[in-house]
Amino acid sequence: MIIYLLGAFILSTICGFVFTPAILDFCKRKNLYDVPSVRKVHKAYVPRLGGISFIPSMMTSFVVMLAFFAYSREQQIVVNIWSAGFLIGAMILYIVGIIDDLIGLNAKTKFSAQIASACLLPFAGLYINNFYGLFSIHEIPYYIGIPLTIFIIVFIDNAINLIDGIDGLASGLSVLALIGFLAYFIHYDVFMHSYCILAAGLIGALIAFMYFNLNGKTEKNTKLFMGDSGSLTLGFSLGFLAIKCAMDNTAIWPTRPEAIIVPLSLLFVPAADVVRVTIYRIWHHQPLFKADKNHIHHKLMQAGMTQHQALGSIIFLALLIDIVNYCLFAQIGGTLTLLVDIIIYIILNFCVNYKKHETSL
Repeated sequence: MIIYLLGAFILSTICGFVFTPAILDFCKRKNLYDVPSVRKVHKAYVPRLGGISFIPSMMTSFVVMLAFFAYSREQQIVVNIWSAGFLIGAMILYIVGIIDDLIGLNAKTKFSAQIASACLLPFAGLYINNFYGLFSIHEIPYYIGIPLTIFIIVFIDNAINLIDGIDGLASGLSVLALIGFLAYFIHYDVFMHSYCILAAGLIGALIAFMYFNLNGKTEKNTKLFMGDSGSLTLGFSLGFLAIKCAMDNTAIWPTRPEAIIVPLSLLFVPAADVVRVTIYRIWHHQPLFKADKNHIHHKLMQAGMTQHQALGSIIFLALLIDIVNYCLFAQIGGTLTLLVDIIIYIILNFCVNYKKHETSL
């Protein structure tokens, strides 16, 4: 299996390095740039269509390596209804994201597309049906699990979109989460090969993007942002993998007590940031959808960090949460583990707020 995962990663990475220069050239010829503003960190005009490479790179590697996998094992390739729902939903958001990056769309249109895409998964039979004892909740009926699943997918999609505020952050957190899902699916191996190949391909696409995003030079036209075409597709993909991981389906794998805490751990940082910002806006009577500079990366930079220092700190926090949860879950269970995560995050925010206050004096 490792050879197919490595092949998917390498092929997708190569595709990313082939597609991205063409995207940069297209943005330059059509004058498609992310314009600096008060709420944005960057000060120069940067192309914003980097995410266009994600779906082609991921799907090329996915189709090629899955075909090799099926051929080597003399199996037929069967696309189940869950996978079809994911592919259709991802394509909807991919197209909506491209249109938004090119001409701009209002929030209502993008939100409607997110809901429509999210609905495809539970209607295809993929939804959260068990909390495995989290908050003392176990089995969940479908009439609760379906709307909950739609909410969670849209929430994750927006969390990735909103945390895409500095170079490498959304992509870096996503790579970390994808590695976690990949390792978890490999552990249960038998029926998870297609999802492993999918995750490996997406990691490759993100690694290629991060090279240009982090190392590219604005003056040489080698730097670019992922844009909504990337962040919306990426968030939906992570939401799909999260629900796939969390669903209790004994036809595929045994009932797993850690199934709900795994996606919670891997996506905790972007999710917690959205919750904190939402609470802040409600508390201060601000519009919920108004863009501001109150996200965790903004706060770290206001406390004196550079972009790269803020990026490293947030990635370290996400990795710390993963390690803490891995060590604690078996001893104290999911509810208390999640409580520890929240306490860590609150303490961190108090420290950042204190440092931010000191810096402003």
